[in-house]
Amino acid sequence: MEIKWEEGFKIAVRNENGATVISANAAGLKSLGKIFLDLAEGGVGDHVHLDEGNSLEEGSGELVIEKDKS
Repeated sequence: MEIKWEEGFKIAVRNENGATVISANAAGLKSLGKIFLDLAEGGVGDHVHLDEGNSLEEGSGELVIEKDKS
């Protein structure tokens, strides 16, 4: 799956008091929306792995988004 990022996107993932927080600007939210739609149309097991070395802001935790078999 090719990810098409919106220009100027910023996305960060952090753990805050036991909750996973995804913080993004408008371009980041639009980009994530496209990822969710692409995964919804894909096959079971399709996934995207993001981290600070791959598209997320410095200091971010890992984020894996996966389509399950349900």
